[in-house]
Amino acid sequence: MTPMEYDYLRKLLKERSGLVLSSDKQYLVESRLLPIARKSGLTGLGELVQKIKTPGTEALIVEVVEAMTTNESFFFRDKIPFDHFREAIMPSLVAARAKQRRVRIWCAAASTGQEPYSLAMCLKEMAGQISGWRVEIIATDLSHEVLEKAKAGIYSQFEVQRGLPIQLLVKYFTQIGETWQIAPEIRSMVQYRPFNLLSDFGQLGIFDVVYCRNVLIYFDQKSRKRVIDMFYERLVPGGFLFLGHSESLLNISTAFELVHLSEDLVYRKPLLSSPVRKGEHG
Repeated sequence: MTPMEYDYLRKLLKERSGLVLSSDKQYLVESRLLPIARKSGLTGLGELVQKIKTPGTEALIVEVVEAMTTNESFFFRDKIPFDHFREAIMPSLVAARAKQRRVRIWCAAASTGQEPYSLAMCLKEMAGQISGWRVEIIATDLSHEVLEKAKAGIYSQFEVQRGLPIQLLVKYFTQIGETWQIAPEIRSMVQYRPFNLLSDFGQLGIFDVVYCRNVLIYFDQKSRKRVIDMFYERLVPGGFLFLGHSESLLNISTAFELVHLSEDLVYRKPLLSSPVRKGEHG
C-alpha cells in the first residue's frame, strides 16, 4: 500500500467514523483490512483501495470502516467506574428520580456488549432498591457485526475470564460447549441499536447516564467537542457522563461539573441547566 493509498483510507475513516489514524498506524490498517481484501478476492490493500473508489462498493466500504472501528471490550473494564455506578450514581439517581421512577442509560460505544451487560448485572443485583422502576439501557455502536454478537450474548472462555467475577459467571451465564451465554433476563435489559457518533443524537431521546469510555481518544479535537456537546444536550440536568481513564474534557468543554468520587471522577450536567422540554425524556 502506497502512502497515497494509506492517506485515502485515513481520510475515508475520519469522514465516516471520526477515527483519526496517525501516519505510523499503517501496520494496524494492514492487520485489520488484509483479511477483507483476501475475502474479496483481492491481492492486497492497494487493490482494496482501488476497489472502494469505484461506484457500487458501499457494502465493502462499510465493512472496511467497521473493521477499523471495532474496539476491545471486556466485562467490568477498569472495575472502579462500575463500583461507582452501583454505589454512588444509582443511589443518587434513585433519590432524585423518586417521583418518575425511571432511569435511562446510554452505552455509546457498546462494541460486543460487555459494558452494557456489566451495567445490567449491576442493576439486577440492585433489584430490591429499584423494584417497580423502569430502567432502560440503550447500547449503540457503529458496527452491525459487533452488535449482532452483543445481542447473542455468547462469549468465549477467555472473554468471560476478563473482569467478570466468578459469582456473576455462575449466576448469569450458561455454558454451551466451550462458550458461555448470558442469561435471557440480562440480555432483555439491553436495547441494541446501530449508531454513528458523528450523526444526529436527537433520535435517541434523553438520558440520566452516558457511558462513552475509551472512544474519544480516537477522535480529533473538533469531533470530540461536537460529541461532548451532544452528550450535554442529551443528558438531563444532574445527569452523569463517564469517560475512559485516559480521557478528559480539558480544552473541550467547561459546561460539566467535575464530581470527585473515592478513586475516580465523573462529569455531571449541572442541575441548573436549562430544563428538558416536556416529552423529550425517551
